[in-house]
Amino acid sequence: MSDFDINQVRRLDGGLLLVFRECLRRRKAQEAAQVLGLSPSAVSHALTRLRDLFGDPLFVRKPHGLVPTRRALELEPQVEALLQLAGAALGGREAFDPSTSQRVFRVSAPKFVTDLIGGRLLNALAAEAPGVLFTVEHMVQGRALEALRRGEIDLAVGRFAGGFGEHRTERLYEDRYCVAARRGHPLIDGRIDAQTYALAGHVYAMAGSETAGDENLPGPLEMTIVARAGAPHWMTVLVMVAASDAIATCPRRLAERHADMLGLQVMDPPFEPMRLAVEAVRRRRTDDPGIDWFLGQLRAAVG
Repeated sequence: MSDFDINQVRRLDGGLLLVFRECLRRRKAQEAAQVLGLSPSAVSHALTRLRDLFGDPLFVRKPHGLVPTRRALELEPQVEALLQLAGAALGGREAFDPSTSQRVFRVSAPKFVTDLIGGRLLNALAAEAPGVLFTVEHMVQGRALEALRRGEIDLAVGRFAGGFGEHRTERLYEDRYCVAARRGHPLIDGRIDAQTYALAGHVYAMAGSETAGDENLPGPLEMTIVARAGAPHWMTVLVMVAASDAIATCPRRLAERHADMLGLQVMDPPFEPMRLAVEAVRRRRTDDPGIDWFLGQLRAAVG
């Protein structure tokens, strides 16, 4: 290592790296200061030192916040790796004890996923981790992945069409579409033929996070069906179907989970049902036993 390199390293400390990371995540100096417990002036001073150290502006101030330069984006994975290594060297992999933890897990997930697993997850946490809290927001794909990158959430759950970038993903569960109708329906009793399916009158979900662009189900493209109504979310659709003679083509796990409560019959459609996959996405460089544990709870809640 040259004398120049040694001098540069001497000027760099972990506090500067943390300021860099939070400014990159939050894109607002004031929010970075709040997260780090620093004053705005301390963050401003740290940014000045960082700019001098790297010979680049790193962030350009705009009315809506800080815009990272190309150099800042190039540095991001290297800085994150340094912080992860420093954390491992100083404290190792921090243990997570769910029975005593007071942690809050922040999740983005479509409403149909929350409606599927929310109740079971609450019961599991009450028994195993009474101090743990989780919050859920419904974000579209791009917003969820950006919030994950910025550290605003811990996990992004849903149906994603790639674009994970620096994140890593795992399959949470797979499902297929079914037909739901109320019990006691005058035309349907446990099974449905193509003619009844086409004419019964459909209620469908409209939110992109619910259908992920599945061509506004129901029915295959060559089938003409009678549509009665659209609602934002699948759970609202099922409530409407339970109180009417309309039907819905929806995720099977969700319909079966709430069939008894709503008085629904759940059956296969008169065609090969479309399949869907729900993914869980986390930051790639996060080695976090708490996230590992919480993901296990999510998988168990799917059933």
